[in-house]
Amino acid sequence: MDNTEEDQRLPHHRKPKQFVSMDKLAELGVLSWRLNADDYENDDALKKIREARGYSYMDICEVCPEKLPNYEAKIKSFFEEHLHTDEEIRYCLEGSGYFDVRDENDQWIRVAVKKGGMIVLPAGIYHRFTLDTNNYIKVHHFYPQLSLLSTSA
Repeated sequence: MDNTEEDQRLPHHRKPKQFVSMDKLAELGVLSWRLNADDYENDDALKKIREARGYSYMDICEVCPEKLPNYEAKIKSFFEEHLHTDEEIRYCLEGSGYFDVRDENDQWIRVAVKKGGMIVLPAGIYHRFTLDTNNYIKVHHFYPQLSLLSTSA
């Protein structure tokens, strides 16, 4: 993506436009699927992904001015570059937005996510999120199975 300071919600294509292949994203550890968001509760493909990857916990979040408390502060914090010690899993049920990830050359790659798109960002990759100009996304957050710590006497 380009390095302009324009509205973060714009596509930010370089000129001329440059596109990154799914294979390149996979090399960075970014995974994605196209799923049936209209029937996500009964989607066998989603069930298989969740079972195979151990995603046993989930919640739903709507990001828009009307539904997210402290919207301005939250959207600003989502767009601050950060990383996690666990992978980040998002499944878009409605709306759209962008995940930006850093490549091995420290360049930002903008990944558009829209209804039916599921994305997994690997642990340790620098990333950020923003809405696009539609100002709305409804996503499932998935979490890996929590391990239980045990102690012995």
